[in-house]
Amino acid sequence: MKIYFESLAMHLKGELEYRVNFILSFLSQILVFFTYYFIILALFTKFDHIKGFTLYEVLLCFSIIQFGFSFNEVFARGIDHFDNLIIRGEFDRLLLRPRNIILQVLCSDSDFVKSSRLIQAIIVLIIALCHLSIEWSLLRVLTLLLMLVSSCAIFFGIFLAAAAYCFFTVQGLEVRNVFTDGGKHMAQYPIGIFKKGFVWFFIFVIPYAFVNYYPLLYFIGKKETIYYAFSPLLVGLFLIPCILLFYWGMKRYTSVGS
Repeated sequence: MKIYFESLAMHLKGELEYRVNFILSFLSQILVFFTYYFIILALFTKFDHIKGFTLYEVLLCFSIIQFGFSFNEVFARGIDHFDNLIIRGEFDRLLLRPRNIILQVLCSDSDFVKSSRLIQAIIVLIIALCHLSIEWSLLRVLTLLLMLVSSCAIFFGIFLAAAAYCFFTVQGLEVRNVFTDGGKHMAQYPIGIFKKGFVWFFIFVIPYAFVNYYPLLYFIGKKETIYYAFSPLLVGLFLIPCILLFYWGMKRYTSVGS
């Protein structure tokens, strides 16, 4: 992990070499994020609730998903940009080094400009929590932490599966965006508001329901089923096939040259 943190410091130093560009990009990301936020606010000017979920319950759901996605954009950008490593032939060099390949890919890139989205997600989370009447307990605090961690984990798994896809198609950006950006935009709302087919997809294929729906129901007091509180742990099972898929694709990797 020392190597990883050293690489983060190196990337941050590199980005700050062009401070004006960094500041302008940082501010632009703030504006982009708040367009998503204001869309939800505009929606609730016409409706009091969406299938029983109030504005701040939806904002809580929204902030958890945005937190996980933004966390990976900052700290796992190398996996998100994995296709660039293959196109430029740089992945060949990583294979020659005696270090874990996923760790090396993580070290290859980061994007601290996107930290603005991470900060904003935390701000929206605090706003939502301040406006909700939560009966706080140790278990509810644990549930909230598990939701945040599982949000980071599920997007890490999706990014890793998308990286594995690059072994076979090199790019395939459009297909990847369906599950990354597209999935994020759908999952930022409570999964239960969608039709049954989507709900089943978000339970058994990409388990967003265990990130911010079932644990959310317990956290806000709609359900008192204690199993819902620990449902984010099931996201760990989603990571296993994603990791195996990446290594399976790596065994079939053919160099593109450099």
